[in-house]
Amino acid sequence: MLASSKVVGFVPTKDSAKARSFDEGKLGFQFVSDDVFALVMRAGETMIRIAKAQDFTPAPYTVLGWEVSNIEKVVDWLQKRGVAFEKYPFVQDKELGIWTAPTGDKVAWFKDPDGNVLSVSQHK
Repeated sequence: MLASSKVVGFVPTKDSAKARSFDEGKLGFQFVSDDVFALVMRAGETMIRIAKAQDFTPAPYTVLGWEVSNIEKVVDWLQKRGVAFEKYPFVQDKELGIWTAPTGDKVAWFKDPDGNVLSVSQHK
């Protein structure tokens, strides 16, 4: 049953106004609703609930990511919209911030206004 069900992503925020501005303005997500518990956005067919939290420490690893067909094009588009990509020491492409794994898969990481690590990836 779950294998054919839609996934809902969850990410915490301390400031839902900043989160909405980032998700709509930079990532291009569609606003769905905003209530006392969460800001809800839609990214394609995926619902993302941005849970309103008084306090939390962002995880040091990726909490949400998107698989894309052309990572260079997506990273360029996001950079032009003001998204800053992480330049980890192991990343080969310092200009775009794209890491290429030994398998040929590619990943680029960025953070939302709350410091949550997000990513885009392209898989062989």
